[in-house]
Amino acid sequence: MPKDDIKLPELLTIAQVAKILNVSIMTLRRWDKNGKLKAIRVGTRSGVGERRYHREDIIKLITKL
Repeated sequence: MPKDDIKLPELLTIAQVAKILNVSIMTLRRWDKNGKLKAIRVGTRSGVGERRYHREDIIKLITKL
């Protein structure tokens, strides 16, 4: 299947991004903290929200690798 046919949601969960990038969830949390791959927070879970990542940010990161 060509890459152009792959459809990703606009916002991805931390687990989805970890699988796509083949890194751990802890790595993604570190990247968020140091600004390498910023997450947005949604919801009110524990008062801090859950991390979500924009599809475009993931694509940009992949093309840099």
